[in-house]
Amino acid sequence: MSKETEKQRWQRNFADLLQELRVAQTGVQILFAFLLTLPFSNGFTRTTEFQKDVYIVALLAAAAATAMIISPVAFHRALFRQGRKPELVRFAHTMATGGLAFMLIAMVSAVLLITDFVLSRPIAFLLTAVTAVCFLAFWVVLPFARRNWGDDDIADEEDLPARD
Repeated sequence: MSKETEKQRWQRNFADLLQELRVAQTGVQILFAFLLTLPFSNGFTRTTEFQKDVYIVALLAAAAATAMIISPVAFHRALFRQGRKPELVRFAHTMATGGLAFMLIAMVSAVLLITDFVLSRPIAFLLTAVTAVCFLAFWVVLPFARRNWGDDDIADEEDLPARD
């Protein structure tokens, strides 16, 4: 079994990041599209000022998430065939992290908007808080806690052949 070269490792890291961004991109684009159409629906005229403010937060956060999650594609086009894969991977990582943060804000804001529209405000806040805790647990707490669960997996990964 041959060890992967540094160039192969950067290429693999970039391919992994692109796959992750594809998953995130689909979710944020669906949410963004929903938010773009919402003001044109009949029931939107019944929203309160608070709900309109929450809508603007959700819309702008979804727009920011979309911009950040798609930006590695533009960066890749600008650096194409320049041998700067490490720089591209670092940039894509930063944009993916920022995009997920804005996506979290957009998702939680959208939940608050909808629950506040159909339920009482205290219940809406409660359900939104539960949603935020779930997102933070699955997107932040568990992944970062997992980083410290031992080095056994790292040794196992080093024995695997490089992916194409």
